[in-house]
Amino acid sequence: MRRYIGVDLHKKGLVVCYRSEAGKKEVAEYRLTEDGLDAFRETLSNQDVVAVESTGNTGYFVRAIEDCVGSIKVINPTQFKVIANSVKKTDKIDAGTIAEYLSKGFIPEVRMKSKEQSQTDSLIGTRDKFVKLRTSLKNKIHNILNANGIVTKKEMFSSDKSLDRILEMDLDQGDLFELGLIIEHIHHLNKTIEVINREIAKRGKKMDGFDNIKSITGIGDTSATILLSVIGDINDFETSDKLAAYLGLVPRVFATGNTVHYGRITKMGNKIGRTTLVQSTLIAIRYNDYLRRFYLKLKSKKGSGKAIIATSRKYLSIIYKTLKYNLTFEDFNQFQLAKAH
Repeated sequence: MRRYIGVDLHKKGLVVCYRSEAGKKEVAEYRLTEDGLDAFRETLSNQDVVAVESTGNTGYFVRAIEDCVGSIKVINPTQFKVIANSVKKTDKIDAGTIAEYLSKGFIPEVRMKSKEQSQTDSLIGTRDKFVKLRTSLKNKIHNILNANGIVTKKEMFSSDKSLDRILEMDLDQGDLFELGLIIEHIHHLNKTIEVINREIAKRGKKMDGFDNIKSITGIGDTSATILLSVIGDINDFETSDKLAAYLGLVPRVFATGNTVHYGRITKMGNKIGRTTLVQSTLIAIRYNDYLRRFYLKLKSKKGSGKAIIATSRKYLSIIYKTLKYNLTFEDFNQFQLAKAH
């Protein structure tokens, strides 16, 4: 007989509510250890359906029990507010609430990735933190030089050699000491980011669709891997519009009576993926006449901000088409069937 099992997962343990099809509930607690998970596994059958909220250790938990149950639904916490907004909040009540909503088919799911995919996502996140730190340090250099009446230019930060030339400027020792520490750290970050880029590209080349997406103007090894990692299985999206919504590139909709207003984009999706898409679009605009004309036309009417978002949506439709239909990109609206490997 099928059971609906709600799991309230924590760092050290889990509270489980077993709900029968008739609505009868039983609650148990287990430690999040090898012995505790073994004890939980022994209570499961291949007819059971389990639901658990997405947290930092959900992937570990799912992999530990996925071969013992019929299916596992990972809850999207941003869409499942019942627990967070409940007046009475205990672990047992939360597990019971999850089991009840699971039995009624009201669980909003988030996509779970494999261990390898999660590791790549984590590495991409680490790279993003290093890149942001590097940018912050470069801004600090800008502030120090600006305080000394020196106007900075982009080429001053473009390479290790150009950064070292800053230390040859006629500045007092206090500023030179601080600049030396910052520049040394940027050198180290440059090397670290390059190592990460190579590893990301190495992993990306093993992903389905890498050659397809790499054929698109504006997308390199690193950006291809990031976008593929964020998108996952393209077949999860029926249309490019749904992929755009997943990345948070659709406007908020406010409806009152017969009036509908459209606001700023939702930004509900993966921020790194969305940023990478926009950066790739900006590169593509420089080299693709059709995309550049589209962007400039919108820019003259709606401003650069709305224009780049709209152009990114159009660019995303190219990405969607190449992945969905196994195509390679030649030019805008020109594709060819990818060669079989």
